[in-house]
Amino acid sequence: MKSGSNNHGHVLPLRVYLTVGAALFVLTGITVWVSTFNLGPYNLVVAMIIAATKGLLVAFFFMHLFYDNKLYFMIFGFAIAFIAIFIVLTMFDTQARADVNPIEGRVIQPEAAIYEQKPALSPADSSVHK
Repeated sequence: MKSGSNNHGHVLPLRVYLTVGAALFVLTGITVWVSTFNLGPYNLVVAMIIAATKGLLVAFFFMHLFYDNKLYFMIFGFAIAFIAIFIVLTMFDTQARADVNPIEGRVIQPEAAIYEQKPALSPADSSVHK
């Protein structure tokens, strides 16, 4: 009796892995670049879109979901869609708390240091370089 398996892994060309790896590096650079801007309430949206794109690239190519049984692809897609729906609903809840309870909707400590706008230091002003 033959004791083997006919299941072979998905062998992808090195070019695919290098392309996906380069895309992940570029998206990481975009994440760092975008973090230098103050987009207001859209900071989280942009960060989540970039992170989701990176996660999908990893799942599709490094975890081979793109080339595997389409049932697994659909299950993964539905799971991601429902996670996105739940995150969006949660974000709507946190944005609308002031409509229901004005005390919970306001900033706890408006004079906190995180809300202050500070000027950027030049390299000559920094104590690290002295």
